[in-house]
Amino acid sequence: MKYIARIFCALALLSAASCTSYKQIQYLQDLDEAQKELSMNYEPQIKPGDRLNILVSGQDKTVTAPYNLTLFETSTNGVSSSGSNPESAIIPYIVDEEGCILFPKLGQIKVAGMTQQELKDYLMVEIGKDVKDPIVYVSIKNFKIHVMGEVRSPGTYTIESDTRTTIFQALSKAGDLSLTAQREGVIVLRDEDGVQKHYTLDLRSTDVFDSPAYFVQQNDVIMVQPSPMRVATATAATGLWSTALSSITTMIAIITFLSK
Repeated sequence: MKYIARIFCALALLSAASCTSYKQIQYLQDLDEAQKELSMNYEPQIKPGDRLNILVSGQDKTVTAPYNLTLFETSTNGVSSSGSNPESAIIPYIVDEEGCILFPKLGQIKVAGMTQQELKDYLMVEIGKDVKDPIVYVSIKNFKIHVMGEVRSPGTYTIESDTRTTIFQALSKAGDLSLTAQREGVIVLRDEDGVQKHYTLDLRSTDVFDSPAYFVQQNDVIMVQPSPMRVATATAATGLWSTALSSITTMIAIITFLSK
């Protein structure tokens, strides 16, 4: 009777899990009522440890060449001697713990806290004192996010550093949340000035728009928790298989004994 009761309990939990309410999995349930406006002026800031690709170009490549850290010597027309793509041969700048990089001819520059556009504008002004109409390209080479937990494809994903990426877009890269995921308890772990912080997001509410973690940043870790029903179901299923295996083993032992 004890085994039968456990089996019925497991089946009841499995049945309840299959009847997950639409309200539990619907995103932004108050979107029509909230009428919130989302500012799209966000741009990621450069942090210590970032790897920056910076390419300086202009009308006279011989003048701009000293401002570039590259693996090749450029000719007068700006084409590498090996014929390779210039961007692929750029040596990245590593932002040190103080948030600085050592830039050719300009010396040490404090870049942490700047956006890519702000650094680009700064370099154009400074280099423009020596080079006519310089063109500066800046990108964060190590812009990656890590998604784990109740998503269809957990893993590490690379994001174009000049693209604003929301938490919804980040999760879609991982195949979206599973039906058994807890949408009101998505956790984002983030390193801010050497301090590990966390934000808890409720994807069912438009309040998520107001969170500092709505737009993802480089090296964010997104953790999607399982729903309590998911945990209960998994535990019940494990118990069910254990009970079934125990019963089968017992039956085999009895049959073996009686057949002697």
